[in-house]
Amino acid sequence: MTMPEKYDVVVIGAGPAGYVAAIRCAQLGLKTVCVDEWINHKGDSSLGGTCLNVGCIPSKALLESSHLYHQANAEFKQHGISVSSLDVDVGIMQARKNQVVHDLTQGIQALFKANKVAFIHGRAKITSTDSIEISSRETRKKTGELKARHIIIASGSSPVRLQQAPLKNGYIVDSAGALELTDVPERIGIIGAGAIGLELGSVWSRFGSQVVLLEAMQDFLPTADKKLANLAKRSLKKQSLDIRLSARLVKAEVKNKKVQVVYEDTSNPKAAGEQKETFDKLIIAVGRKPNSDRIFGEELGIERDERCFILVNERCQTSVPHIYAIGDVVRGPMLAHKGSEEGIMVAEHIAGNHAEVNYDLIPSVIYTHPEIAWAGKTEEECKAAGIKINTGSFPFIASGRARAMGETEGLVKIITDAETDRVLGVHIFSAQASELVAQAVLMMEMQATAEDIALTMFAHPTLSEAMHEAALSVHGRAVHIKN
Repeated sequence: MTMPEKYDVVVIGAGPAGYVAAIRCAQLGLKTVCVDEWINHKGDSSLGGTCLNVGCIPSKALLESSHLYHQANAEFKQHGISVSSLDVDVGIMQARKNQVVHDLTQGIQALFKANKVAFIHGRAKITSTDSIEISSRETRKKTGELKARHIIIASGSSPVRLQQAPLKNGYIVDSAGALELTDVPERIGIIGAGAIGLELGSVWSRFGSQVVLLEAMQDFLPTADKKLANLAKRSLKKQSLDIRLSARLVKAEVKNKKVQVVYEDTSNPKAAGEQKETFDKLIIAVGRKPNSDRIFGEELGIERDERCFILVNERCQTSVPHIYAIGDVVRGPMLAHKGSEEGIMVAEHIAGNHAEVNYDLIPSVIYTHPEIAWAGKTEEECKAAGIKINTGSFPFIASGRARAMGETEGLVKIITDAETDRVLGVHIFSAQASELVAQAVLMMEMQATAEDIALTMFAHPTLSEAMHEAALSVHGRAVHIKN
């Protein structure tokens, strides 16, 4: 393999953290190469990491397809639209999803070329503070070596495996396998009722699968605002998602082309022992773990915590000078946008510029319908910290645009500091909440108060007016609801 002897920056990983870091480094005049080992379902190299290939993007493509099917099946009639027959071709739907993924991964290739980022397909291992060995993923044989002034580890994360439910023959699958189903199973079990489990459950439930989610924790969406979590749980149950909390998986095995599941209801010690269920497919969606193995040896001195996250400072520097780590492989929420911002910050820092990430304002979104989105502090976090607060909320049932859209479920909730009126958190359960939450992040980045938002003019009719009314509600001044 022919390659320059030395680069200013070597980025390991081409997911949202890595490819953004590589592009920004190159834009800043740094000679940059990105190394990635991802192979798609066709056996070809594919940029974008988990997010583009088997995560954020394909799941949203399927969520969109399934939502359109649900609308045609259940909601068109109220608009006076009649559909004589309705069917879903899973093959065509999957082909569309794959095309979306292909187009975006090709887009990253084009961005690399335009910004003069070199790319090497292979497995990278840091052998010294300035050396990276490249090997073939398939043969494990060394194919080259790179020298670098700076190294950025952006190796991402992988689905957590369960010993009591090993993946098997397309019957027990992880989140990636759940995105590749070629037909609609009659009955699906999902272990985990977090964002991934709820989104995958929503996709297949809309097509007619009976979906049961088994969640070991006793609280539903514990990191979300409790009021919104309760609204979301009630809504999802109405959508036929069978959510069972305090359900600890004991074992799962495939028998006679069915998945036999045994679990315990830990909320009720007096319950009669183990519970049993049978599914056509079982999806394991219990979270993800950092890909920090195989990237470097212990002799290098890069420190990790007990969960294998690489330890970094506020600038994402590891314990070894000139080696950085970003994205899912370090602390904080495993979110693509968080990794991307860390990538930009590190690139700027390497170039001698100032940049930082505000870890208090990372937006979170769960792409169910309605969507659940939030940024900043929850009411529970404020109370635990002893912060005196005021809250205001506005239900979408009072929104003209929401009524016209037939999307009246949900609300906007704003939390402010009682002394300064500064907005501390915004929590949204609604259609297009993922778009509305950007306003909330901008407000808090600019240190806006509820009064600032109340004095801001919002276009009518829009869903965003709910943000305006919620801010007015903080001080009992909402116009379109009773205060």
